[in-house]
Amino acid sequence: MRIVLCYPVEPRHVAQIGAVAPAAEIVDAGQELVADELPAADVFCGHAKVAVPWDHVVAAGRLRWIQSSAAGLDHCLVPSVVGSSLTVTSASGVLADQVAEHAMGLAIACTRRLPLFLAQQAAREFVRRPTRDLTGATVGIVGLGGVGRRLAEVLEPFRVRILATDWFPVRKPAGVDFLGPPESLPEVLVAVDVLFLCVPLTVHTRGMIGAEALARMRPGAILVNVARGPLVDETALAAALASGRLDSAALDVTPEEPPPPSSPLWTAPRLIITPHVGGQSGRRIDAMTDFFCDNLGRYLRGEPLRNLVDKRLGFPEPPSDRSASEGGAR
Repeated sequence: MRIVLCYPVEPRHVAQIGAVAPAAEIVDAGQELVADELPAADVFCGHAKVAVPWDHVVAAGRLRWIQSSAAGLDHCLVPSVVGSSLTVTSASGVLADQVAEHAMGLAIACTRRLPLFLAQQAAREFVRRPTRDLTGATVGIVGLGGVGRRLAEVLEPFRVRILATDWFPVRKPAGVDFLGPPESLPEVLVAVDVLFLCVPLTVHTRGMIGAEALARMRPGAILVNVARGPLVDETALAAALASGRLDSAALDVTPEEPPPPSSPLWTAPRLIITPHVGGQSGRRIDAMTDFFCDNLGRYLRGEPLRNLVDKRLGFPEPPSDRSASEGGAR
């Protein structure tokens, strides 16, 4: 078995993987060599951020399993992969703590007007201005997977009312007041003070927050996107902020990363942009390697894999009660 890696591992991580599969050849390809190494791989773990000839990889017929090192799968779910017999698993939930924490930081930065006060500090101004409360607000979470569920837990002490949507509206957490299918998004939009986007990028979600959705949101609402940039129409968002329709917004992801100089996001008022750092953690690579090693052991033993992806949908189905108790996440 030949295992090709494309995430920033250290020698100790390679050794950890080798201990699970001692007979395997493990190749730390990195971004520089991943395109060349993939056609000769049996198993791939990583996230290629460079152009990969997926059609050629599928046609080569050797690759059997893709373990994404990211929760999002838009980097590998091209038509040839979707139409193949390849098994795909995601890293959904592996970094849910960090992304939920970042989402909370962005939301509180908006409600407590931190960018405004930091600008005042830089100008040596000490002026009290109105702020808003997250406590007691009505909050929307679009996508109740690994990140969305963790975010709901983190929000609970703020005594918020949580309205959520998910492709699989099942296993409603006790702290969530409403959980509905994607078709219920319009009724959620009109009711929330803060909207969090935690949904994967698929053909169904691309551009889901455009001019129509923004116009439907409650005047003065706040938008926080910690999922994927193309979920949001950047021109419509900038217009909603400029008009005052939205109170503010915070994006950890943008349609193009980084946004080009011509992007309206750079000059949009009351907008916070962070450079896709929600999943950063001092333990990120350790956590990903632990997850891959657990799944690799399952793969070698012929057991069900965690975060098994429905390739047509673009994300994992909800775990069974048993896999959830074993740490399965979406």
